[in-house]
Amino acid sequence: MAGFDKWTERLTRGIARGTSRRSTLAWLGATITGAAVFPVLPVARAASGSPHGGGGGHAPISSGNPQDPGDQAACDYWRYCAIDGFLCSCCGGSVSTCPPGTEMSPITWIGTCTNPADNRAYVISYNDCCGTSSCGQCLCNRNEGDRPQVRPQSNNDYNWCLGTESSIYNCSTAVIVGVALDAPK
Repeated sequence: MAGFDKWTERLTRGIARGTSRRSTLAWLGATITGAAVFPVLPVARAASGSPHGGGGGHAPISSGNPQDPGDQAACDYWRYCAIDGFLCSCCGGSVSTCPPGTEMSPITWIGTCTNPADNRAYVISYNDCCGTSSCGQCLCNRNEGDRPQVRPQSNNDYNWCLGTESSIYNCSTAVIVGVALDAPK
């Protein structure tokens, strides 16, 4: 063990003699800057096939109702304007039901989305389905109308599975609660 200590001491002293504090700080700063820039590279979104990061590779799922247009397995479906998570419609559930073996959280966040069929705004309740591990299909992260975490009812970054038996997240639903009221003029 003494040999290892001497070797470590010689290595450390050699590095200290050969480098200055400024060069070490410059190297450290460049490393931190490079690490911060890495997540903004367009690789992940380009590979997903969707402008919002989800979808790709699934057959379209439609409600068959002309008043509810769009592909429920695609991130650009009108009800998903404020969703963040895996789409239950790709995970064995539907746009408003959880997959078998999971439980819908009674705690929710809300969003207001415009239906292109009638051009009206609807209040959407986003409920997480909990109890089994993430399904890993159709990741969708749209933050239209997302608010800071100090307004939790309008923030999609929480794990909303805290009101269920298991806090393990599986996927998210988008249930229509009602028609949004027009803002007073």
